[in-house]
Amino acid sequence: MSVYENLKAHGYELPTALSPAGLYVPIKRTGNLLYLSGQGSMWKGEHFTGRAGIDVTLEQAQEAAKYCMLNTLAALHGYLGDLNRVKNVVKILGFVACSDDFTQQAQVINGASQVLLDVFGENGRHARSAIGTNNLPLGLTVEIESIFEIE
Repeated sequence: MSVYENLKAHGYELPTALSPAGLYVPIKRTGNLLYLSGQGSMWKGEHFTGRAGIDVTLEQAQEAAKYCMLNTLAALHGYLGDLNRVKNVVKILGFVACSDDFTQQAQVINGASQVLLDVFGENGRHARSAIGTNNLPLGLTVEIESIFEIE
């Protein structure tokens, strides 16, 4: 199945790609690698904010991570024109705004990793880091940057 068929089969839809919120480019290419700037937990104009372990549950944070990854795929689609050009997901780096004693950052970022596995299958398996922080831009709950290999 194509990437777009996988998206549809799992009930995912691509949003409009987010505009940069600063002096950077959303995607930087070197060779066959695409480095994507952090994509935040925003969906259809709504900002998912708050800190996990304080005013956001684990499940809500996982949903926010899913939105980050769908925003990532929207940026890739806009850049490539066809997500089927993605050969491999190389790595994602997830940041979770959370309380000092929150230790489930990896489980939060599973929300994004699951999207990649659903959409790209085995080529969606990736290296990953999940980091807790006290705050993210715009008060967002999750931000994820990523690296993709293309054909």
